[in-house]
Amino acid sequence: MTLRLVPALHRATHAIALLLDRAPELGVTQAEAHVLSHLADQGVATVAEIHQAFGHKRSTLTSILDRLEARELITREVSAEDRRSFVVALTRQGRSLAAKVSAHLEALETDVRRHVGKADADAFERVARAIAEMTERET
Repeated sequence: MTLRLVPALHRATHAIALLLDRAPELGVTQAEAHVLSHLADQGVATVAEIHQAFGHKRSTLTSILDRLEARELITREVSAEDRRSFVVALTRQGRSLAAKVSAHLEALETDVRRHVGKADADAFERVARAIAEMTERET
């Protein structure tokens, strides 16, 4: 059997990284961009919620958050509800950058949806979700 889904997904992921690289004013990695965009959408999130959204290894996610915090784009505070958890929020500077990142990613998604149509976009989303669910079950 010739692989078709995995290489296509890998290539698409790489293409998103290249898109972000072509926007040097953003100055973020793909992983940082996704976390910023997620926080722009959600407002605040626990580290566990960010992990669930993207599936990074815990050490990788910690490294991403460390870099964003060092650049004063996010804050991490102990959760009032569960002192074992941290709540992540955007700073004013982080909100500004997150809005720019989100605009880039939203423009791409809008263009893709317009190009392939709603049915194909919805099918792709189901396939990507199935890949994530099936690989998460195996770990």
